[in-house]
This record gives sequence, structure tokens and C-alpha cells, in this order.
Amino acid sequence: MDKKAAMKAIEDLLIAIGEDPQREGLKDTPRRVAEAFAEFTSGSEQAAKLALAKTFNVEGGDMIIEKDITFSSTCEHHLMPFFGKVAIAYIPDGKVVGLSKLARCVEAFAKNLQLQERLTSQIAQAIMTELAPKGVLVYCDAEHTCMTCRGVKKPGTSTVTYKVLGDFPQEEISRALAIIKG
Repeated sequence: MDKKAAMKAIEDLLIAIGEDPQREGLKDTPRRVAEAFAEFTSGSEQAAKLALAKTFNVEGGDMIIEKDITFSSTCEHHLMPFFGKVAIAYIPDGKVVGLSKLARCVEAFAKNLQLQERLTSQIAQAIMTELAPKGVLVYCDAEHTCMTCRGVKKPGTSTVTYKVLGDFPQEEISRALAIIKG
């Protein structure tokens, strides 16, 4: 990210909406916003691959579910936050990954300008590619501030997306969703 260009853009935006970027409360705002967006967009596919690279061999193929992985991301349509929880269920085929690594995978994709639908798919595809399980299910439930603070203004509205890849039998999907929804 070009921090200087980002700071200039924020200063220009403040002027465009009728603010004085030199007034006391706004003097450091361009820097703070640029630093915030650098953090908001610090994720990468490579970070997800690295998180999922350390695996352990296992026997058996019982489903593994990690749920309530909190995340925040930035909507690419309005540059506003959306946040929620992700659950990951997978049926291993000889190898598993440490549980913290699943949360790191979520974080790697969430820290980008994002769509919830893409986020859900990217997590599922990364797990499928890196762990080669029999099947994977990723469930994402999020609240979008572009829905709660502007436009339709409906706080508490939840958007749910999920993606299933591989050989994940329907009865296992139903069982996973029941556990995830608790």
C-alpha cells in the first residue's frame, strides 16, 4: 500500500464532504485511516496456505468441526466492516491441521476487501487444496454495517453463506449444520 497516497486520498475525501482536515480532531485522521486500511487489507492467500501447511497424520475419517471463529472484514462495495462467525467442518483423509490454523486461514482471507460469498468459498477451497480432505463445509454468518448503518438500516440482520466441497454426504452436512447452529 502507498501510505502517502492513501493519506492524500483521505484528506481529499474530508475536503469533498465539507470538512477541514486541519481542524484539531481531524489532523491525524488521514494517517490513522491509512494505517487502519493497511491492517484491514493485510490478508493473503499465501498466509492461508502457510497456516494450513503444518499437518498431522491421523487414522480414521471422523468429521472435525471448529465453530464460532470470529472475524471482521471490509465490504468491497461500501468499504464498511462486516463481522461474524465462521464454522469449518471437514472429513479428513489421513491428515489434519492444528485447530488454531483454521482460524488463521479465516483471518488470512477476511483481511481483504471482500464479499462474504467469496470469503466463504476461499476458505473452503484453501482447506480442500491444502489438506485434501474427503470433504469440507464452511459456514459463515455475518452482520454487514452497510445494512445496519446506511441504506435500509436494519440492525441485527444476519447473512448466512455456506460452501460444501468434495465428498461430504448429505447426512453429514445435516449433522454438521445442526451442530454449527447449536
